[in-house]
Amino acid sequence: MKILIIDDDQALATIFDSTLKTAGYQVVTASNGKEGIDKASTEKPDLILLDQILPDIAGNDVLRTIKANQNTKNIVIAMMSNYSDENIMKNAISLGAVDYIYKYNIEPNDLIKKVQELTKTTTDSNISTN
Repeated sequence: MKILIIDDDQALATIFDSTLKTAGYQVVTASNGKEGIDKASTEKPDLILLDQILPDIAGNDVLRTIKANQNTKNIVIAMMSNYSDENIMKNAISLGAVDYIYKYNIEPNDLIKKVQELTKTTTDSNISTN
């Protein structure tokens, strides 16, 4: 199972990266929206953890771009943020995000559980459609 983390907070991305790798996931990281969009296309991750606030492109715009691309539209995407703006959150869900994770509120073990929930949904839906 491959996970792409798109986040400009290198300290947090490193913690998430090592936590997920320890749990057995293959992890790829990107530090801005453009790099994230490119890696979504080339790496074909099963799950993307996408930060809402990026230095070049807003998270919801990255989400919209990935979901509009035929090759990446079925990737499961969970948004991450330190800010709880309800309008931005609702917009992300309407654009196709499956969850909204508050980074300040998630411990490494919680992240593993959350990823397991999100990837189980993906696996279950793949089983039922194949």
